[in-house]
Amino acid sequence: MNVVREDIDALNAILKVQVKPEDYQDKVKETLKNHRKKVNLPGFRPGMVPMGLIQKQYGSSVLAEELNRVVNASLQSYLAENKVEILGNPIPKQDHEVEGDFKNPSEFTFAYEIGLAPTVDVKLSSKSKYDYLKVKIDDTLVDKQIEDLRRRYGKLTTSDKVADSDLVMAQFVELNDDDSIKEGGILHSSTVSMEFISNDKVKKDLKGKEVGYKTIVNPTDVSRGGKDTAAMLGVKEEELEGLSDKFQLMITEIKGMEMAELNEELFDKLFGAGAVKNEKDMRERVVSDLAGMFMNDSDRMLTQSIYKDLLEKTKVDLPDAFLKRWIKISNEKDVTAEQIEADYENYSKSLKWQLIQGNIFKANDIKLEDKEVIEYTKGLLASNYAQYGMPAPEDAELTKSAMEVLQNREEANRVYEMLAERKLTHYFKETVSLKDKEISYDEFVELAGAQK
Repeated sequence: MNVVREDIDALNAILKVQVKPEDYQDKVKETLKNHRKKVNLPGFRPGMVPMGLIQKQYGSSVLAEELNRVVNASLQSYLAENKVEILGNPIPKQDHEVEGDFKNPSEFTFAYEIGLAPTVDVKLSSKSKYDYLKVKIDDTLVDKQIEDLRRRYGKLTTSDKVADSDLVMAQFVELNDDDSIKEGGILHSSTVSMEFISNDKVKKDLKGKEVGYKTIVNPTDVSRGGKDTAAMLGVKEEELEGLSDKFQLMITEIKGMEMAELNEELFDKLFGAGAVKNEKDMRERVVSDLAGMFMNDSDRMLTQSIYKDLLEKTKVDLPDAFLKRWIKISNEKDVTAEQIEADYENYSKSLKWQLIQGNIFKANDIKLEDKEVIEYTKGLLASNYAQYGMPAPEDAELTKSAMEVLQNREEANRVYEMLAERKLTHYFKETVSLKDKEISYDEFVELAGAQK
């Protein structure tokens, strides 16, 4: 068996696999003998069917299967031994017939196209300058965070009149266009949060009202739309389209939030016994916690900025025609040339980034070791437990859970991508020159949202 490479250009090549009889004959004969043992034909005892009949019935398919196996093994061996980096997989050469006679098998030559991975030169160093965005943690932001914490640990009390941040228990009754109650319409009780009402007119109407007050509202004005509106009315989301946009809202109960006091009991609940002793300590701790919370978003925005820069400035040529053919051939579903063309820009962009990231990892000896992946997965699981206020299991059980997660290919890919991005961000922060830039919380949130 022999593989010959013919370069077309820097990104495309042809691999010709020359197969001789000794490469496949013995295996074909062995396979046909095994078929003979199993085949039952009328007039012949089991295992006694003449080889001529076996050859006639199964010879071509067995030969084709064996040649396919031999050729694929040869291609993979050649690529590995010669360290040829390719994109996708080898595909049969277009408009090329196999050289050889299947009726009188002897020597065969198969031709395959390959797309060669381009050479990538990532130019990133201390001369590369980037802003590192940080939230300006001012008194207003700290006050808001403390207020949120006090509300979260506060308690609901009954109110006489509706205030800006109250919860209104209400009965909703579906109406006709003339404001009369619709026969067989919706009758459902639910809760409305005054804070989430975006319609100022409706909010003004409800503010200061008491139990028993009735008004007519559009359900979408006192909910956040979609699933939230459906849940408020006790229907399925797909049923909303057929409902009236007029509902009678009657206040049945008003609940106000009595915020938790800033005392030792709250400090211990939030930060652990004795960690914070007074309001001054709490404010310092909130500043520190907010800075840590925003750092992940700051890192992500930095990585996104460098990602966009590298994609724009790094020259990455691709064998586009080959890749489009490979996508069509390798796709499980039939795809048209138009569909491939429409999606190709996003595909090529993703592939270019993979090549850039691969170059960075290889040039800087950045690796994802199995032990490191397991520890990272354990950390993710422990964080999940902490979110629900639960202690993480013992290390042995946590390790077992992490291994189970990594056995799921989809979950494993997600974990590897997260860890790879974390290592990439660390490399960026260690390599480029960063200038801290403080911006307001609102501006930070807007920029962070725009990059997602």
